[in-house]
Amino acid sequence: MDAIMSMINWGFIIFSYIFIIYMGFIFLFYTIILLISARQLRTQYGLSQKEPYEDYLHNVDTKPVSVIVPAYNEEVGIYNSVRSLLSMHYPQYEIIVVNDGSKDNTVQVMKDRFDMYQVNHVIRKQLETKDVKKIYRSKSHENVYMIDKENGGKADALNAGINFSHYPYICSLDGDSILERDAFLKVMKPMLESGGEIIGTGGSIRVANGCRIERGEVMEVGLSKSPFVVMQVIEYLRAFLIGRIGLSRHNLLLIISGAFGVFQKDWVIKAGGYRTNTVGEDMELVVRLHRLIKEEGASKKLVYIPDPVCWTEAPESAAILQRQRSRWHRGLFEALWIHRKMMFNPKYKLVGMLSMPYFLCIELIGSIVELAGYFLLPLGYLFGYIDYPNALIMLSLALLYGSLLSMSAVLLEEWSLRRYPKLSQLSRLFFYALTETFWYRPLTVIWRNQGLVQKLMKKSEWGQMSRKGISK
Repeated sequence: MDAIMSMINWGFIIFSYIFIIYMGFIFLFYTIILLISARQLRTQYGLSQKEPYEDYLHNVDTKPVSVIVPAYNEEVGIYNSVRSLLSMHYPQYEIIVVNDGSKDNTVQVMKDRFDMYQVNHVIRKQLETKDVKKIYRSKSHENVYMIDKENGGKADALNAGINFSHYPYICSLDGDSILERDAFLKVMKPMLESGGEIIGTGGSIRVANGCRIERGEVMEVGLSKSPFVVMQVIEYLRAFLIGRIGLSRHNLLLIISGAFGVFQKDWVIKAGGYRTNTVGEDMELVVRLHRLIKEEGASKKLVYIPDPVCWTEAPESAAILQRQRSRWHRGLFEALWIHRKMMFNPKYKLVGMLSMPYFLCIELIGSIVELAGYFLLPLGYLFGYIDYPNALIMLSLALLYGSLLSMSAVLLEEWSLRRYPKLSQLSRLFFYALTETFWYRPLTVIWRNQGLVQKLMKKSEWGQMSRKGISK
């Protein structure tokens, strides 16, 4: 018995030191990323404010874009999303709504609201997809199309849109999203100026719940009354303003959100399009593009641009949010597993040696370490296996890791982009950022680990994401 108790005691001691070192490393890493992001954001945003984006409206070098909107049961928001796109400040683009076998009235809403008629159109099938049943075109807006196809999932719908598209750049956009009017100009600007070096860009995703939206345009930015939604606002600020800016600075970005991303079409086709057997098709495509770039020895980049904003509906209930976070974590695991050959492989340079290990050790494994800490820290202290100083250090690191980064993201928002100008809004965001560690982060850690369990049990369904609609 004494030997067993001694082993347990040593196990807790070893775990406590591993936890302290691990959490200390994460905190240091994110602090460095925060400093890089703050400098880059301030510099980039200051320059962007001085740039006359309107010049690109009349520039002959401005490339046309095919906007692909995959839609599955999106009857609530699809009309306003398309109407929002029609008001975009951009010289030439087409809108391709891909109805992926919806069971609601998505097709009828599109046909009625945009006066659509069936057309005969030969599609060059460069990517394999489920069968296309019908193709429609709007009488009132000639650049609006709808593809009605058999259900194959979001990735399959995007591939069908790519096959149909007429232009050299493609933009993926969720069916419940609202773009700011100058978003295309801002997200395309670095691609146009790079001379083909940049093959993919992504903008910021913001939460539309609580905003006043009329005629497909955000008229007034607001915050939802739901604590879950406010915490997601903070999460998006932290993910985009800290994480993605820092990684993008050195071409280490491994995810361009499927809710709003632009790519050179020929590179996406060369990479094989969106993968249909993963729930994280957006991240997997970006990782595959990095892999293709390095294997071909090409000088290409994928970057994040903070200023162009896409507003989207966030889950308001814990149940739907749980399904979303579990699915995201499964997608992360799948992308890393599919491309495990790149991990710690110098052939893939910093992407293989730094970015992939970061997503593995911090984003994926971090949820396991945190969950273990939530259970073992109080047990170890209660039974005397972890002494007071170590317990205090572990608790402090756990608190600092989440809340301070979230508060920093709120400050970055106020310092640069200022999408939430009211003092009351900033106060609420700051208050909720302080409380994150005590309720919201433990929940998301549990949900992320559920995603790993689901993956081990080979569950691959998306889960129902019901919409209330964000526009009027």
